[in-house]
Amino acid sequence: MQTIRKPFDAVFFDFGGVITSSPFDAFAAYEERAGLASSTIRTINATNPDVNAWARLERNQLSLSQFIPEFEKEAAELGFQVDAREVLGCLSGSLRPTMVEFVQRCAAHYQVALLTNNVADHVMNSERDGEEVAQLLGCFSAVIESSKVGKRKPDPEFYELACTTLGVEPTRVVFLDDLGINLKPARAMGMTTIKVEDPAAAIRAASRLLFAD
Repeated sequence: MQTIRKPFDAVFFDFGGVITSSPFDAFAAYEERAGLASSTIRTINATNPDVNAWARLERNQLSLSQFIPEFEKEAAELGFQVDAREVLGCLSGSLRPTMVEFVQRCAAHYQVALLTNNVADHVMNSERDGEEVAQLLGCFSAVIESSKVGKRKPDPEFYELACTTLGVEPTRVVFLDDLGINLKPARAMGMTTIKVEDPAAAIRAASRLLFAD
């Protein structure tokens, strides 16, 4: 009897904005409280995106104490007055139960990896949902954190590291992320990508690929 090979070997998940609520929602709430224009934080982070304070923080090239004045200085140069501590507080989202269940389902049939741009000792050690996060992390074959590997999405080397760690080819991977800028290089490498805007819709799309009869 001939064995039919599944089209995929692994599923890669982003963390914030996919498995947890989006930090951009929290940024928007902060901007409203602070009287800032909509998308102010996104604008700051999009300026010199490979070398700005945010990028260096996520690569663990700046400590939190170094980041705060650097980020506030960059914001001021763009005409914004921000509280970097409050901005950092926006990073701890709430777990999405349906996405957690989907990760667990995928882990029963595929290798799964978590690919996250994060801040050292912040996202993975958040007190919020701490026990649930710890249990969830046990589902993953690999956890690739920008703050530990010194690279971050959308650097193709970040994705290459994830594939090498799991021993899979990019063409055999489904990748879920909420940012198109992160999906574009992964797609160019051959991954099948799903942009997570509506979590339920993203789960349906991924299920059609991964669990088709």
